[in-house]
Amino acid sequence: MMQKEKIPVYSIRSLVQEPQQQIDFQVEHLSAYLEKHYEHLHRPHRHSFYHMVLFTSGKGSHTIDFHRFEVKSFQVYCMIPGQVHSWHFQSAVDGYVVNFPDHFFRDFLFDPYFLERFSFFSGVSTESVFQLPPPLRGKIPALFEELISCTSAPAASPDLGRILLLQIFLLIGGEITDQPAKSFPEQKKVVLHNLRRLIDMHYRSVRLPKEYADLLYITPNHLNALCKDLLGQTAGELIRNRVLLEAKRLLINADRTVAEIAYELNFQDNSYFNRFFKKYEGITPDEFRKQFLK
Repeated sequence: MMQKEKIPVYSIRSLVQEPQQQIDFQVEHLSAYLEKHYEHLHRPHRHSFYHMVLFTSGKGSHTIDFHRFEVKSFQVYCMIPGQVHSWHFQSAVDGYVVNFPDHFFRDFLFDPYFLERFSFFSGVSTESVFQLPPPLRGKIPALFEELISCTSAPAASPDLGRILLLQIFLLIGGEITDQPAKSFPEQKKVVLHNLRRLIDMHYRSVRLPKEYADLLYITPNHLNALCKDLLGQTAGELIRNRVLLEAKRLLINADRTVAEIAYELNFQDNSYFNRFFKKYEGITPDEFRKQFLK
């Protein structure tokens, strides 16, 4: 019996075809990128790098961590390493795409958490897809054109590419975070960033809000109030949703049994995992897998 294929994980090196191009950084017109890679990338896959796309034309949809979004002109979406993604286009699509590794700005800025200040790189699908504000609909494409031009030069400076990319992030971040709905005290946002980072590190073994509150040196009541204020959900729901997301990511790997996934996610047994998944998703893990693969 032929072994079933895993969900592939693509690196920048696996996508770059031009030997002279910087291996740790990739920026292209979206139409050229799709012409080379759409055959593979329209199927569910992961990236080992940060990924940003600006659509300027076309129709279809894209899915990030099981959330589906319709393609719209001047829509931007951003992804962090590890998210599951696929494209489904119904017409010719154009725009800009940029890929860069997690260490791209680390030495340059001397701040390992710099990208976390931008909500669109939170790793939460619903925060990572948005319409480019009208004041930026001329500026951002022009910066992408400059970025493509300067990085394709024979003696291209990686630092110039970093500066232009930072300018894009800062301009977008300044516009979308100035909206009233996103206006929260900086201290609360820092605690939320730290909570999400801790959940990503420990969700397999740490499941109680009290344990995360202890790690953050705050009370469980304070943690829940903060999550309700900023996200509209409790800390327990945030932890549970992270476990469910990882369960879904693992379930679309067709070569993994449900029992193996339950063990990897630190459930006591397969039946407990099945009850947990069905309680919050409405279907069993096997039914979810069959629906997705179909």
